[in-house]
Amino acid sequence: MRVLILSWEYPPHIVGGLGKHIMDLAPELARQGIEAHVVTPLLRGGAKRETTKDGVRVYRIEPPHMDAYGFVSYVQHANGLMEYAARALRAEVGPFDLIHAHDWLAAHAGVSIKHAWRRPLISTIHATERGRQGGYIGGGHAEQVNHIEWWLTYESWRVIACSHFMAQQINSYFSTPLDKVDVVANGVYAYPDPFASEEDRLTFRRRYAQDDEPLVFYVGRLVYEKGLHVLLDCWPQVQAVFPRAQLVIAGTGSYLDTLKHRAWALGIGSSVNFAGFVSDDERDKLYHCADVATFPSLYEPFGIVALEAMAAGCPVVVAETGGLTEVVKLHETGLTVHSNDPASLAWGILHTLQHPEWSRSRAANALVVARDAFNWRQIATETAAVYHRTAEEWTRNRWGK
Repeated sequence: MRVLILSWEYPPHIVGGLGKHIMDLAPELARQGIEAHVVTPLLRGGAKRETTKDGVRVYRIEPPHMDAYGFVSYVQHANGLMEYAARALRAEVGPFDLIHAHDWLAAHAGVSIKHAWRRPLISTIHATERGRQGGYIGGGHAEQVNHIEWWLTYESWRVIACSHFMAQQINSYFSTPLDKVDVVANGVYAYPDPFASEEDRLTFRRRYAQDDEPLVFYVGRLVYEKGLHVLLDCWPQVQAVFPRAQLVIAGTGSYLDTLKHRAWALGIGSSVNFAGFVSDDERDKLYHCADVATFPSLYEPFGIVALEAMAAGCPVVVAETGGLTEVVKLHETGLTVHSNDPASLAWGILHTLQHPEWSRSRAANALVVARDAFNWRQIATETAAVYHRTAEEWTRNRWGK
């Protein structure tokens, strides 16, 4: 089966969960016999054409110069170039069995190619604009994106959601029938311990905290919906019990300056380390060093970073919101706390630090769940099943013949 995958993100251009999802999913699909061709904008390096060691064929398209009408217009312009490249690719390699578009950022190319080729379109909705806005849509950019998301789900033969929470949101926001939506979770790789010895681990850890200082870790985008202001607001309560506790916040985003000002206004600036971008290797080492990894999101379709922490054996404390509750089970694989509640978040962090044996037990359970239920081989198998089901339905349908 030959599949055209359209995505705004692909390594080395990764902004969030969307890029990581495709980075890990596409190679597993290729190993399962899916001939995967990825068309993506050339936004942050990489060869214009390459075939990865796993057999994924990648085509990076030169993006347009920034459009004066704003980001949505820029995305539409880039989608036109992606569509043109896909048509040239089809002439080169032959017909595709289906098209898989990821999020609104690839909607225009996906829908146009669907009608031009008369082949079924599958879409994965990784997040919604209305969800990011707390359930409300005003005007301008948000309204445009919301409409494009509806249009993409309407035009799709099947819609994939990363969690049951997202499936319900797609149904509620876009009136997409639930029997048109397949829930396929994100996955994770359980990598071995990156440290050769305990001394190596302590040496690395001392870059962020001394041996007697508890280390709390967050990694992800620095944007409002990740709830980092809640984490800062709870930190004085944590330090009231653990005065030497250190907080590492890794990542970049538009909320960074606001968070820095908030930390100093709260008088906690000296114990909060805004580490900026960290490599995957650095991130994995921090997971293996931290006493707690916390993700206090206000909106979270899935929460792949929590899954990564679980796969590293790091105790997790997450907000009880969105898809996070499908990944982390209270008192079984981690602690869940009330969303947007500093006191509740402080309780979760303190409970984890004060009861290390319980925390280690939950982390051990979480590692098993991450390895067995959320491995990428299983996720690729479920995705391929959606592909084959769609292709079979298409062969029995008059559309496209």
